[in-house]
Amino acid sequence: MESPARLTELLAERAYLADEGLATAAFLALRMGRPLLLEGEAGVGKTELARTLAAVLDAPLIRLQCYEGLDASQALYDWDFARQLLHLKAAEAGGVSDAARLEGEVYDRRFLIARPLLRAIETQPAVLLIDEVDRADVEFEAILLEVLSDFAISIPELGTVRAARPPVVVLTSNRTREVHDALKRRCLYHWLEHPSFEREVAILRGRLPECSRILAEQVASATGRLRQADLIKPPGIAETLDWTEALMALGARELDPGLAAASLGALLKHREDHETVLGNGFLGAPRR
Repeated sequence: MESPARLTELLAERAYLADEGLATAAFLALRMGRPLLLEGEAGVGKTELARTLAAVLDAPLIRLQCYEGLDASQALYDWDFARQLLHLKAAEAGGVSDAARLEGEVYDRRFLIARPLLRAIETQPAVLLIDEVDRADVEFEAILLEVLSDFAISIPELGTVRAARPPVVVLTSNRTREVHDALKRRCLYHWLEHPSFEREVAILRGRLPECSRILAEQVASATGRLRQADLIKPPGIAETLDWTEALMALGARELDPGLAAASLGALLKHREDHETVLGNGFLGAPRR
């Protein structure tokens, strides 16, 4: 990858339109071998960037979805206890009584379940997506920090597994809480905004080639206004695409207020937001 401009072109070929700031951050992450931490509102394209980078690099995407209570065994590795027990029973039935031999056999690599972090270290090349890291407990960040510092995982029964070629790492956060400074220091950082009107129109036309220009412009204009309204969950790019696709399925070539209201469930996912939008005439005659 010779430049951010070239990366922008490669992403655009796969219908991901990155602005200069995001393309530069992603390029530097690739060139410097550093994790990229993306923060921003839900639906602005953080996860999609990781997916598209995997396509650009022709590498598998390995995803670790973070959540409250996520621990090391679910992120690093675990032992397949059921298979280990079956092996012990089979060995016992076969007359094997050497305890040291049995212990060595049950902690063989074939009984190890590789979770996302170990899979990413063992796979070359790979793109590792650590999605919604802000949803995990603060203690889990210490595990991430250790793995992302050395790209190595210590397994007491087997030794240390090191990445021959570190994966490309993308972390995303919706900023439901602050990510610890120690983890941020390990990463390059970029904040994703909602797209401009022109870029959102281009995204809609790129992802939905059958969408008419007037419909794309009117949808982008409407969602732009809704993001300025007092909504519980303003629509992101993903919801805009869903809404446009729903409107097209209903035969819309322009943003008809009746069809817009009927398909609003593709755009907004809270009853209160529906009431705010319908009650305040946000779906009236659209304007640019």
